[in-house]
Amino acid sequence: MEELIKQRLIEELNACRLTKIEIAKKIGVSPEMITQYVTTKKLPKLDTFAKLCKELDLSANYILGLSDE
Repeated sequence: MEELIKQRLIEELNACRLTKIEIAKKIGVSPEMITQYVTTKKLPKLDTFAKLCKELDLSANYILGLSDE
């Protein structure tokens, strides 16, 4: 499940029109933290995850693998 979450995060981060720096600024984390979310076993805290979904207009259910949309 962790790999699915990471893969979907990677896809959505690559598809958005914002840089990692811009995304990080909007959700209150460092750009390095965004990189860690997609390259290490580190996942965002729940509040950060919610902000990320909101900023990227993503469904949390999709990122978590609970839906395909």
